[in-house]
Amino acid sequence: NSRDNYTFINETKTWYEAQTFCREKYTDQVSVRNQTENNVIRNLIQTAVKDNVWIGLFNDSWKWSDQSKSSFRYWSSDKLRDDLKCAAVSGSEQHYWSDVSCTEQLPFICHEDKLILIKKSLTWKDALTYCRNHHHDLVSVDFEEMQPWVKEVARNTSTEHVWLGLRHSCALGFWYWVTGEMICYQDWAPGNGAGTEDCSNEERTGAVQSGGTKQQWVSLPQSNTLNFICSTYEG
Repeated sequence: NSRDNYTFINETKTWYEAQTFCREKYTDQVSVRNQTENNVIRNLIQTAVKDNVWIGLFNDSWKWSDQSKSSFRYWSSDKLRDDLKCAAVSGSEQHYWSDVSCTEQLPFICHEDKLILIKKSLTWKDALTYCRNHHHDLVSVDFEEMQPWVKEVARNTSTEHVWLGLRHSCALGFWYWVTGEMICYQDWAPGNGAGTEDCSNEERTGAVQSGGTKQQWVSLPQSNTLNFICSTYEG
């Protein structure tokens, strides 16, 4: 499972044409922020192409197209030319990066964020409707590896908590994800989620804390208005 969905585009464009294409149809050109992501990119292109492939790195002091702050680099040489201002990953065995003229025509890789923070304060039901109309769904944290990504996204919010796709059934007395999945992995804050919920006024729904060191889940009335996280695709 990955925080991002990567798509190799096997048609050739200049770097800036590739950037425009990715931003229109996905999120942006791919950023390679660590060795794990570097390995994903290598696996993606090794069977597809033998030549260079654009990545989202360009020489405005070598920044990423999507504003990622990562300093991870995988250059083939430490001698970069001033006149070559865009980066490509080699299709050869080592898959090192090289500086290339931005007007070269190369295939490229787009990425799509799996999680998007919506900085609107809505009730839980309205947040669910918004995600389903504009993206895929209100986010489900149905495996442990997902929780760090949710925490990272939630830190950028303007509300104390952020809605998750987590709902309590008063009739049946248990919590479940809006995908229909039962809760296997869970990360409740103390005093939340484990006992009997107060169903006297309205249904309870789940949110994640946006601050603090643990950023755990809490049970809240569904009429509270919070920012929320949408998932953009299945899987």
